[in-house]
Amino acid sequence: MTRTARHRGPHPIRLAFTDILRLGLLGIRARGPRAALSALGISIGIATLVVVTAIPASSQQALLNQLSALGTNMLRVAPQANSDPPVILPATADAMAARIGPVTSASAVANTHKTVLRSDRADPSDAVGISVLAAHTNLLKAVHGTVRSGAFLSPTTARFPTVVLGHRAASRLGFDRVRPGREPGQVYIDGHWFTVIGILDPLPLAPDLDTAVLTGWDAARDQLGFDGHPTVVYVTAREPQIEAVRAVLPATVHPQLPGLVQVSRPSDALAAKRATQHTLSVLLLGLAGVALLVGGVGVANTMVVSVLERRREIGLRRALGASRGQIRGQFLAESVVLSTLGGCAGTVLGAVAAAGYALSQSWPVVFPPPALAAGVLGAVIVGMTAGIYPAVRASGLPPTEALAAV
Repeated sequence: MTRTARHRGPHPIRLAFTDILRLGLLGIRARGPRAALSALGISIGIATLVVVTAIPASSQQALLNQLSALGTNMLRVAPQANSDPPVILPATADAMAARIGPVTSASAVANTHKTVLRSDRADPSDAVGISVLAAHTNLLKAVHGTVRSGAFLSPTTARFPTVVLGHRAASRLGFDRVRPGREPGQVYIDGHWFTVIGILDPLPLAPDLDTAVLTGWDAARDQLGFDGHPTVVYVTAREPQIEAVRAVLPATVHPQLPGLVQVSRPSDALAAKRATQHTLSVLLLGLAGVALLVGGVGVANTMVVSVLERRREIGLRRALGASRGQIRGQFLAESVVLSTLGGCAGTVLGAVAAAGYALSQSWPVVFPPPALAAGVLGAVIVGMTAGIYPAVRASGLPPTEALAAV
């Protein structure tokens, strides 16, 4: 036997990844109460991460919903007033607008220039300021409207002499609601009786419709001599492309005379909404970073204390032949397992707390996917990072020093 072979000594046993993981689990089970408190500290940190991101996200979504209700994605298209000769939009103007890619809905109304009366004996001056408009059945979607009583025009009722009253028009004509099971009310338009089937809620995005009497497109053509050309087109589009849609709308709805078509500019609420999204996104990112940092410090502190408490165990294992790599692997595995358990528990705890608070405030429950992913994956990564120093420190303890220090 050579001199080199005599002094080489026995090689340490190689441990598989599963063996190192079992060692880590064994160390956690042996220190049950301490490990439970450590996992609890980690879970509180991760729960804080989820709460401080989910609650502001729910608040942000509630605010954005309120801003969206102000018409951030809606445009109004109409011919220029007092043009000579008068501009007449094509009969298919709304269908042409609907073919623009980012447009989500397009509808139209048309002034029939008829007078509506409460009865055939009423004074025509009583209806001054109330307009009779032909409307498509998808109008409410385009103007974000709702029905207060009764129903809106459908493909079936739009073919018959039926009307839906705007909020103020209904009040002036003496209607407060549509009562099912009773004989429906009627109004008198250009020598024809029309049945009232619905009353609308106020329309803040289209206030001109509050003083309108809406009848179906086909009924207006058959009963009132309507020529089929719209006077106003309402368009909703995806918010990021609203400016691009506005730029192409005039040439789309009236290719012959695009310069004589007016398109409303996007609502000021759109700029406020975008600024809010940017500001709150930066805030959420900062909060998430702080919460992860706090969680990482907690994991590192837990593992450093564990090294100090277990110096005898470390020295004994080193004396029995455990390599530095095995010691590092054991403590790193413990750190990752503790962080994973704490991350899963903290994610669930934070999600429940955030959902409960959002519901108590009547906010939509929103869980940002990055926050949920960071709850588990972030805990694992932070635990691994925070466990490196304690693992290296544990593996660097000489067996004699570790045993003598106890």
